[in-house]
Amino acid sequence: MSVRILALVGSLRAGSHNRQLAEAAVQLAPEGAEIELFEGLAEIPFYNEDIDVEGSVPAPAAKLREAAQATDAFLLFSPEYNGSIPAVLKNAIDWLSRPYGAGAFGGKPVAVVGTAFGQFGGVWAQDETRKAVGIAGGKVLEDVKLSIPGSLTRFAETHPADDTEIAAQLTEVIARVHEYAGETAAA
Repeated sequence: MSVRILALVGSLRAGSHNRQLAEAAVQLAPEGAEIELFEGLAEIPFYNEDIDVEGSVPAPAAKLREAAQATDAFLLFSPEYNGSIPAVLKNAIDWLSRPYGAGAFGGKPVAVVGTAFGQFGGVWAQDETRKAVGIAGGKVLEDVKLSIPGSLTRFAETHPADDTEIAAQLTEVIARVHEYAGETAAA
C-alpha cells in the first residue's frame, strides 16, 4: 500500500537544518511511502476566522488544506524558537484544525521531529507541537520522536542525509509513520 506523508517545516530559512532534515526524509522514504515537502508556509496569512470563509479562503491556506486532505500522515519538523514552537508551524496547525470538527488532521498519524542548537534538540518546541496537533485532531505518535541537539555544529559541514547516525534514525521514524498510516488506512 502506498502512503502519502506531508512534511511541514517550521523554519523558513533557506539553509535551515530542519529543512535539510526534511529533505533527507524525502530522500530516505522507503518504497511505498511518498513524502511531500510542503512549500508555501510563509505565504499563509495568520489564522483569522474573518478570512476563513467558505469560497474565499486565502489561496495559500486553501493549498495547504488541499495537500493535507490528500495525505495519509504528517511529519512535522520543528526547531525551537525561544523555548517554543515557531509561529509559522503553529499557524499551519491552526489553519489545518478548521473547520471545527472537520479539520485536515482528522485522526491521521502525526510525528514531530527536529533539530536545534541547544543541548536538547528542540524538545520543548516539539512537545508543544505535539500538544497543538493533538488538540487539532491529529493522532500524535508519542512513541515516534527524534530530537537532534547541537545542530549548528553537527550539520556545519554535513547534510543530515549524509550523517549515518541521523539517516538511520530518520529512516526508522519514517518507517514507523508509514506503519501507523497503513494501520489507520486498514482500520
